[in-house]
Amino acid sequence: MGLFQKLGFKKASTGKKHAQELHGQAIKYVTERRNEEDIVVGRGGSISVRNGDLLLFSSDTILLRADINTLEASYLLSGDGVILEAPNKEENGKIRKYIAYFVYYRK
Repeated sequence: MGLFQKLGFKKASTGKKHAQELHGQAIKYVTERRNEEDIVVGRGGSISVRNGDLLLFSSDTILLRADINTLEASYLLSGDGVILEAPNKEENGKIRKYIAYFVYYRK
């Protein structure tokens, strides 16, 4: 057991649990992690789950279509977004890592 696990931090979990929680979530913007840099790839959009796939929509395109069984998802510590990493069915299985930042609604 590593230090972070002793402190209560968890590894990125599989997407099944998070996928249902994320369904219908509105997105402010999306970045992609490339070569240790975060590059903005879309603004606006949403996350949805259809037929066992998680779909990340942004800027009127599907950025990520991933099987929820192969998806790794973890929330940002701030709670402002989620990190999604999976083979992208839109790009013949190329592994992509996106960070989707949520729209904040005051209740």
